[in-house]
Amino acid sequence: MTRLALILALAAGTAAAQSSITVESLDSAEPPIVIIQPDTEVFSLAPLQDLGTVTSEVSVPAVAGTGAFLRGLDKLTGKTVDFELDNGYSVAFGGLRVDLAECRHPEDNATGEAYAFLSVHEGLEATDAPLFQGWMIASSPALNALDHARYDVWVLRCKTP
Repeated sequence: MTRLALILALAAGTAAAQSSITVESLDSAEPPIVIIQPDTEVFSLAPLQDLGTVTSEVSVPAVAGTGAFLRGLDKLTGKTVDFELDNGYSVAFGGLRVDLAECRHPEDNATGEAYAFLSVHEGLEATDAPLFQGWMIASSPALNALDHARYDVWVLRCKTP
């Protein structure tokens, strides 16, 4: 008997710390569904603590390179081609034209990170809107990638003088 009273007391304490939502069906023949949500304060894993304030940020200035090293992949044949491109110039790769506006890199690490502004057009004349236009990052090429069925292009690094 004492066990039953203990179980009922624990169940009542748990129910007091929870809220419930009743979902009624449009079909009157089905009974309503009761969803019980636990109270967030009861299930907290750690006490809240002050993490301090940010007093300064570390930033490294970016400098412009003279061009970029790019890699292209033909997904149909599996062949890769590395090409070197100067700022403001274009190169033909398969059925694409790749334009490089500028390549930038951190002042203290010219080979470790590169940000290149590319425009990729279908065909050499580039009469339509570009397939891709934007900054491509060498360390995370999938972050802002060219979406083409056959070809893939990504930045390897910037050229330095």
